[in-house]
This record gives sequence, C-alpha cells and structure tokens, in this order.
Amino acid sequence: MGKFKLAIKKEILIYLGMLFVLSVVMHSDLLSSPSSRFDMMLEKENYSHPFLYVFFVYSIFFIIRKILDFIIGLFEKKTQ
Repeated sequence: MGKFKLAIKKEILIYLGMLFVLSVVMHSDLLSSPSSRFDMMLEKENYSHPFLYVFFVYSIFFIIRKILDFIIGLFEKKTQ
C-alpha cells in the first residue's frame, strides 16, 4: 500500500507541476499581476479549462511514459 501512495503522490506532483508550467506559459501576465488574471477568470466563469488542458497533456505524457516503460522492460534482463 505504501508503494501505491508514493506513486499517487508522484503523479499528483507531476500534474500540479504541469498545471503551473502550462498556466505560466499560456498566461504570462499571471506572474506580474495574478489578482487581475484571477478577476478575469471569475468574470468569465471559465474555471475548468486549465484543468482540462492539463489533463489532456498529462494523458499524452502518461501514455508515452508507459509505452517507453514497456519497451525498456522488453530489453532489460530478467533477474531471478
């Protein structure tokens, strides 16, 4: 169970890191005046689009990571 919790924490950190990086890349004014950016977000009521964008990007990276893990696993020697 400890391994599972560690994996979940790792994936959440990756997701939150991607959320931060993508939000700064897409909205460069977020660093200079975050309150005005949040006011605009509240005004337009578009709360979910950052999470949806990050979810799609995260899903693509997750699939690529799993494919690479599978391919690398094929070439690693099995130790018993």
